[in-house]
Amino acid sequence: MSTKNKSKMYLHKTEEGEAPQVARSYDAEFLPSEGYRESMPDVMNSKESMQGSAVPIQQVGVSNFRLPLRFRKASGEIITLEASVVGTVSLDANLKGINMSRIIRSFYEKKDEVFTPDTLKEILDSFRDKLESFDARIRLSFNYPIIQKSLRSGLEGYQYYKASIEGRLLKSGVFEKYVHFDYIYSSSCPCSAELAEHARDMRDAYSIPHSQRSKARVSVKLAPEASLAIEDLQLHCLNALKTETQVMVKREDEQAFAELNGVFIKFVEDAARLLYKELDADDRIVDFQIACSHLESLHSHDAVSVICKGVPGGFRADFMDFDDLIC
Repeated sequence: MSTKNKSKMYLHKTEEGEAPQVARSYDAEFLPSEGYRESMPDVMNSKESMQGSAVPIQQVGVSNFRLPLRFRKASGEIITLEASVVGTVSLDANLKGINMSRIIRSFYEKKDEVFTPDTLKEILDSFRDKLESFDARIRLSFNYPIIQKSLRSGLEGYQYYKASIEGRLLKSGVFEKYVHFDYIYSSSCPCSAELAEHARDMRDAYSIPHSQRSKARVSVKLAPEASLAIEDLQLHCLNALKTETQVMVKREDEQAFAELNGVFIKFVEDAARLLYKELDADDRIVDFQIACSHLESLHSHDAVSVICKGVPGGFRADFMDFDDLIC
């Protein structure tokens, strides 16, 4: 013989129809008055000691909150893109936490402006004023469209580039601005090309040198008064590597692409050095780091390289997230 639990329910009616101990209702008509808002508790005002060690936190904030933001193209055209925002501040050891909604509100106050790395400084100043922080940084990430013309047919299509602009406000008051850019290209192996020609010459054997889709992640630090369009970085990469993947192709374009890959064969080391030469010649760029990954079609692993300008205290060629370069 089974017995039922006769205890009361907190949130639900019992089988016998008894009301729950906690009433649940939502008043859609309720609007808080100023006095009501002032009466609401704010945990940030709590005097309760913080949990864990009373030490500074280097970064605390919000990641991947999204909103449409406006950007200016190199042509002057204003476009609106969905942006993913990371905003963080450093926290002193005597502070329990931050009001993270203030970071988001700071962004919405500027949402109608045209965003550049310099625009971020105003928001970072606001972070420091509102959050009593001594270090702050913002990164906006988006997919940036650029029209790409086909190699020979005259067709056009949109190439989308994963890009970010970043601002850092240091405790010294120095503002630093960065641009990050992903570039996808084709890489044909010089060794494989030589071996294919050897087989044709020695044995009249037809063979195809191996090529692979490859990605370079370029991060640049700009001079204090400099500006750099996303289109500028795309052109730097194109000038250095020549073999960007295509959007719209006919047969004549595919043939042209095969010819380009034959002329501009390159190892992953070559790709890094070619990009180094290109970026190093731009006075607007004071520091940079380049990470390249060639997604091997010969091997089951990838060939990678990382290089930096070598500025003291700058980028250190410290990059290990190669899985993020799979394309």
